[in-house]
Amino acid sequence: MRFRLVSLGLAALPLVAACAVTPAATPGHAPARSEAAFSEDLTRRTFDYFWDTTSRERCLAPDRWPSNPFSSIAATGFALTAFGIGAERGYVTREAAAVRTRDCLRFYWTAPQGEAATGFTGHKGFFYHFLRNADGTRHANTELSTVDTSLFLGGALFAQSYFDRDDAVEAEIRDLAEKIYRRVDWAWAQRSRTGTQARNLADSHAIAMGWKPGTGWLTHDWVGYNEGMLVYVLALGSPTHPVGKEAWDKGWAAELEKDWGSYYGQAHLQFEPLFGHQYSHVWVDFRGIRDAFMTGKGIDYFENSRRATLAQRAYGADNPGKWVGYSDSIWGWTASDGPTAAGSGRAVNGTARKFTGYAARGVSAHRVVDDGTIVPTAAGGSIPFAPEVTIPALMAMRATQGERLYARYGFKDAFNPSYTFADAGSRSGTVEPVRGWVANDYLGIDQGPILTMMENHRSGLVWKVMRRNPHIVRGLRRIGFTGGWLDKAVTPD
Repeated sequence: MRFRLVSLGLAALPLVAACAVTPAATPGHAPARSEAAFSEDLTRRTFDYFWDTTSRERCLAPDRWPSNPFSSIAATGFALTAFGIGAERGYVTREAAAVRTRDCLRFYWTAPQGEAATGFTGHKGFFYHFLRNADGTRHANTELSTVDTSLFLGGALFAQSYFDRDDAVEAEIRDLAEKIYRRVDWAWAQRSRTGTQARNLADSHAIAMGWKPGTGWLTHDWVGYNEGMLVYVLALGSPTHPVGKEAWDKGWAAELEKDWGSYYGQAHLQFEPLFGHQYSHVWVDFRGIRDAFMTGKGIDYFENSRRATLAQRAYGADNPGKWVGYSDSIWGWTASDGPTAAGSGRAVNGTARKFTGYAARGVSAHRVVDDGTIVPTAAGGSIPFAPEVTIPALMAMRATQGERLYARYGFKDAFNPSYTFADAGSRSGTVEPVRGWVANDYLGIDQGPILTMMENHRSGLVWKVMRRNPHIVRGLRRIGFTGGWLDKAVTPD
């Protein structure tokens, strides 16, 4: 299992014309009537999601909203990044964003860490995947997550480099981010696993996906192409508890050749849900820098993600499963909510179908996981890779589904035009007999890539800021990345 446990030089395909249909405006927002206006409208709405819903007392960004069953440490990393974006765009003052960021980092620096099963927010510097809204401690039986901690740290290190002014609040932000990062014991997540606890061999060099009190390490490591790149950049960049280069070479990257393939004419590393091609790219500018594997392929990881994005669009245009609504302008698959199995067995275009709930949907040469559900963050998180097809796709989604999909905080998590079974209903969304199912909730880890990657496309803000973060520079260099902006970066050691 390569994707996260549930708790893209080739020519672009023809451009999709911007949709002229505009739904009614929601309160406080004017309707978007052009690609530029749409991009701004989507940015503002999605920023508002994080600003409005992240609790101020404990900085707990909801895993999903409005149901809000618990907080997600990864969503909080996106919230920390959103605060800086909002300040840069003038949605809030820099001072207000700085205070919220400082208070957030204060909470996570002082939140209890320990190995007991309850009453703690994390252990060994890592954080639990989900946290209780009541007090910010471990939710239920959730795991101590290395990747979700990494997504949080992406936001913390962005804040460290963005808030660079000589005043007390911003200085404290930088200090808190440094202490939180230095506390993480990456070597513990690598060296403690032996024998049956290691994914492949007793001498596995890879980093574990997670750990639970009482039972220890989960059975899977970050091995092969996936969103785990950021885990390794941060683990190798640590000034206090780093792992060695063998963690990348003999762990994450050891099986990359097995992941290489071609899908719809695009040769790239295969990973069916697009989040695996997006998450690490939120905070790391992979344009023009290469490790040994990509040097051998003659491209970089940014181009790899572009190709994965274009392959998904081609799949949508081809629509081999004959789902309703797929086209070269309505496409995109990644982890998301779904209509659940209530309508399974019903026929769509003459074929009996199976529908699922939350799942890591996606398409690749290795596997297709598709139940007719389309996910806006699949295109939204890939905006910088292929803006000529992703932004028009988002506009087309908004035009076809209107305000039932595109509302106060931008895009609801997913929609399924094939699931029109209003009599079967859906606990996870609403169903119309013509336009189908739309999710009830926004998901924090799906809102985050839309906001941050739209900003990277529009201004490059997050990438520019992170190119001067010494820990990111150190981690990339220790892995063996060279070229482009990295060769010009100031050496942190």
